Amino acid sequence: MIEHQRTVKGPVLIEGIGLHSGLNVSMTIFPASADHGIIFKRVDLEGNPMVQADPFNVVETSRSTTIADGPAKVQTIEHLMAALFSLSVENVLIEIDGPEVPILDGSSIQFLHALEAVGIETLDAPRKHLRLNKTIEFEENGIHITATPADKFSVVSMIDYGSKVLGQQYAELNDISEFKESIASSKTFCFFRELEQLAEHNLIKGGSLDNALVVVDEPVSEATLDRVSTLLNKPKVSVTKSGYLNNVEPQFPNEPAKHKLLDIIGDLALIGSPVNMRIVAKRPGHYANTELAKKIKKQMLKQAREASIPVYNPNQEPVMNLEQIKDLLPHRYPFLFVDKVIEMGSDHVVAIKNVTGNEQFFQGHFPGNPVFPGVLQIEAMAQTGGILALTKFDDPKNYDTYFLKIDNCKFKSLVVPGDTLIFKLQFMQPIRRGICVMKGETFVGDKLVTEADLVAKIHRKENT
Repeated sequence: MIEHQRTVKGPVLIEGIGLHSGLNVSMTIFPASADHGIIFKRVDLEGNPMVQADPFNVVETSRSTTIADGPAKVQTIEHLMAALFSLSVENVLIEIDGPEVPILDGSSIQFLHALEAVGIETLDAPRKHLRLNKTIEFEENGIHITATPADKFSVVSMIDYGSKVLGQQYAELNDISEFKESIASSKTFCFFRELEQLAEHNLIKGGSLDNALVVVDEPVSEATLDRVSTLLNKPKVSVTKSGYLNNVEPQFPNEPAKHKLLDIIGDLALIGSPVNMRIVAKRPGHYANTELAKKIKKQMLKQAREASIPVYNPNQEPVMNLEQIKDLLPHRYPFLFVDKVIEMGSDHVVAIKNVTGNEQFFQGHFPGNPVFPGVLQIEAMAQTGGILALTKFDDPKNYDTYFLKIDNCKFKSLVVPGDTLIFKLQFMQPIRRGICVMKGETFVGDKLVTEADLVAKIHRKENT
């Protein structure tokens, strides 16, 4: 298992023609820092706009995967993404001078060779290892892909197009370490009957028999073969006994199924981090793959969110009790809104406030329907953050904290008597020149009720 994030050791230059655009493209993959992700930069466009490799940036899935963010649009990224994923490289900046990643030989192997030739760099940052905690499915028009929790990443792909040439095919990858030897060189494919239609739709301008298998499973006339010869810029094309054009034989009996598996890996790499799961795909395609990737990323974000919610155990011994808090903060009843601190880290703090019906403000704040005032929730979060900030000083009693700014404040649910408020405050950046910037969240149970970004000034008392 790779424990640290990775990038490339140096620039990786790749040049070639785009499968659909037919344009010659130069692309350089540069090293990037930890948590950078995979970003494409269109250096041929004004302002050099960039787009992150992310399932929610997918804008087109017809015969390839295209991502875009404003004017930054890049097509046919899946073979490169699969190669990067197989090497556990998740931080690179890719400068590209055209709209499409080169198709090369129609597989991932040449990308892999180029990346390995330059080398892989290990970064001083832990790699996120994610694991599904529930089954996620995509099903539509006979396509069915399932992601189930597992101890490692593995993929099964099954295809059946009703073709006498291909038949039913099955491919499996049990460990990503097997990708280079068993999957990476599998070429993309299409059916002969699709060629003219694809060309009419302005696709496969860069297609050739060098970068794709063409399956012929229906009788074709000499006139049709001549038209396709012109289309592919070949002197003459013919059909082999096994049902492929021009004696281009598959490397594996199940090469189309293997290439579909390759595409699945490339499309799921958009999630951004490896996920321990088993993928079983029946008739997969780019649309289904990327829709599943969106569902998985949403689930991963939800799981991360749930994992970050603090849990309050009233039987737990507090880190700070009320008297210790009063030693640190200048606030007193009725304006002290923190009862105890249950967790304290280097960059975060978790504290508790028990809301009771005898709070003074309930007498005048919706007395017939008592609601804990939102401004006091913010004040309680600020007091909690002040506790964390003041613990960074050797003489905290000689300092006070004052509000400078509140941003992105949202009240998501009412707080009423009987609720136990759990405040979580976390530094958004180190304290600089006495300025403290924190992310504040308030929970009741596992429900987020209030959130805000708080900025405060830590001020030394004048009489000290």
